[in-house]
Amino acid sequence: KMVDPTLAEMGKNLNEAMKMLEDNQKKAEEENEKKYMRKDIPGPLQGSGQDMVSILQLVQNLMHGEEEEETSPAYRLQNVGEQGHMALLGHSLAAYISVLDRERLRKLTTRILSDTTLWLCRLFRYENGSAYYHEDDREGLLKICRLVIHTRYEDYTVEGFNVLYARQPVIYISSAARTGLGQALCNQLGLPLSCMCRVPCNTMFGSQHQMDVALLDRLIKDDVESGKLPLLLVANAGTPGAGHTDKLGRLKELCEQHNMWLHVEGVNLATLALGYVSSSVLAATKCDSMTLTLGSWLGLPAVPAVTLYRHEDPSLSLAAGLTSSQPVEKLRALPLWLSLQYLGHDGIVERIKHASQLSQRLLENLKNLDFIKTSVEDELSSPVVVFKFFQEYSHRGM
Repeated sequence: KMVDPTLAEMGKNLNEAMKMLEDNQKKAEEENEKKYMRKDIPGPLQGSGQDMVSILQLVQNLMHGEEEEETSPAYRLQNVGEQGHMALLGHSLAAYISVLDRERLRKLTTRILSDTTLWLCRLFRYENGSAYYHEDDREGLLKICRLVIHTRYEDYTVEGFNVLYARQPVIYISSAARTGLGQALCNQLGLPLSCMCRVPCNTMFGSQHQMDVALLDRLIKDDVESGKLPLLLVANAGTPGAGHTDKLGRLKELCEQHNMWLHVEGVNLATLALGYVSSSVLAATKCDSMTLTLGSWLGLPAVPAVTLYRHEDPSLSLAAGLTSSQPVEKLRALPLWLSLQYLGHDGIVERIKHASQLSQRLLENLKNLDFIKTSVEDELSSPVVVFKFFQEYSHRGM
């Protein structure tokens, strides 16, 4: 089949640009070296313009820094591979596609969005889900919070903060959650920090990195009695510090009991694509929303994070910013659409499986060292390795 000449030229230009940037051994001419080496001092915009080779040379010099110093180690740009080139090509294609006529653009973006959403929902066992694609991995949760506010406060669109003031919303997050998440949500939502409730982890029974479910239940009941509205719970399938998974099944029951939304995030969600999934992680498929960070899981540069969610009212999803009437907004999914097709279902599963196997091998080797103590919740299936160095053992062996 014939390929559109413009698309072929775009792919060719991208390959040439990447080849130039990845080839750190090329020596630039002395004049160019002198010209661009003072990278921290911005210069005037040249009136005559420059060709693409000169501009790419500037980019290369900025990335590699002042390597004329003998003490500086040689730096080589990481080779992103062909699957990475597909993701990068998606950004170039998005710019090209955005200038199509409105009807053709609408059809194309709808197909890209529906394909990608269908593939991801099937891969990660999330039935009847919708998807929101975003650059900042916290943005999906932020939009979910807005969706829940619109859902629980019927007059929010008209009354705004007045309805929130009358009955203060409460968002619950684990004390093991990533640093600054609660404050970031409150800042973006315009809520006081008193709307954020940090739930302690277990101290007596179970993992010390899992949310204390009994204590959470008491906190929710206390908030209800004081006239507040429990809104949303952020749970972990792989805490940032230790890779532990909250008791998602029990948390889901608690959220249903109090009419709360359950959002799940964490690296262990990647294992949902595998043939065998631990029951603790499999429970995440019943949550109301989850955020997937596919770029780091699959080694893909510049692809968006994805938040999968279930909600029946498209007007509220639109009001919360989870969907858009602008076709160009839907092109965020294009790099992922290209990359997923390039890898294929088997390739995606194999990458996640390989990463998990590498983690298991690392864990096995660490266990053989006297001065290393491992701390992993589910040693048979966890893709996370956590270990601690004991200095006293090290001294004994010296």
